[in-house]
Amino acid sequence: MKALLQSPQRTKLDPTSDTLFYEAPRFVTHVDEGFIQQLTELYRERLQPGMKIFDMMSSWVSHLPSEMTFERVEGHGMNAEELAKNPCLDHYFVQNLNEIDQLPFADHTFDAVLNTVSVQYLQYPEAVFAEIYRILKPGGIAIISFSNRMFYQKAIAAWRDDSEAQRVELVKQYFQSVPGFGRPEAVVRPSTVPAIMQMLGLASGDPFYAVIAERMELLVQ
Repeated sequence: MKALLQSPQRTKLDPTSDTLFYEAPRFVTHVDEGFIQQLTELYRERLQPGMKIFDMMSSWVSHLPSEMTFERVEGHGMNAEELAKNPCLDHYFVQNLNEIDQLPFADHTFDAVLNTVSVQYLQYPEAVFAEIYRILKPGGIAIISFSNRMFYQKAIAAWRDDSEAQRVELVKQYFQSVPGFGRPEAVVRPSTVPAIMQMLGLASGDPFYAVIAERMELLVQ
């Protein structure tokens, strides 16, 4: 694992603990329906029934396909009330990854790790992505999805200062900082709101971005 970010790039406009920021529940979706539909369809394409799933930095919704049954869905987030209302989760826990980056799981526990519209808040992404790698089974997949929305005061400077295209490359670099991940794949899709409506100022929509990487199979000596 190599450090990608300098100390100033890890800073937030609001330097207080994220634990305080997320103390009150927010029962809202942070992206529009078009984004959610595209995310659910991506999960439908890339996940398989019977998988063990870790939904990292989750909330009261996970956007998993309703027709798919998984062996276990473990949730993590910053607000217990939100997580308790998430019907997809078999179990959940609260942990501030910017203060404690180790995850409470054995090596090779999960078939897939998911992170939805939250990667921009990680101050030590190299360490967290190393943990994602550790808890994935060989051949397991990690899907990191995001749009152009954020709690601006809580996003790290590296994210705030980058363009949307640069953010895609940044998440690729997070994966590449951990030896053992395969080549990251980017999924970039425009907003589902028709362009003419956006041009006329009648509506706006959220673009969809995802970066996907697989933990490579262990070599047998």
